Amino acid sequence: MDAKTATPQPTAVTVHQASRVLEVGFDDGAVFRIPFELMRINSPSAEVQGHGPGQEVLQTGKRDVVITDIQPVGHYAVQPRFSDGHDTGIFSWSYLYRLGADQAELWAQYEQRLAAAGVDRDAPMVQAAGSACSSH
Repeated sequence: MDAKTATPQPTAVTVHQASRVLEVGFDDGAVFRIPFELMRINSPSAEVQGHGPGQEVLQTGKRDVVITDIQPVGHYAVQPRFSDGHDTGIFSWSYLYRLGADQAELWAQYEQRLAAAGVDRDAPMVQAAGSACSSH
């Protein structure tokens, strides 16, 4: 992997509780303010992404979620704990960069998924009967 294809590395990670954003500065000069809600609804965990294509679980009721703790994972990621108890997502630097860079597209996709499901962003989460992942 050469410098042109290497994932930018973080230079600063700041949790802003009042505005509910994670600010991440990268060594390529990019600085992203990623809303906690966007992180939570796009968590890379199996609980959100499922265990394979088509098993994604639409997240709702996450507008007011906050990060209550955040821990480094090696030199490649962070693992936040959210106020709703979710703590299984490991956010790699490249994943955080994507969340920051593609915010508008990710919000649009989320809104489309909500509309297709006929639910509101603030609707409470409903546990699907016979969930494929009973441990979550």
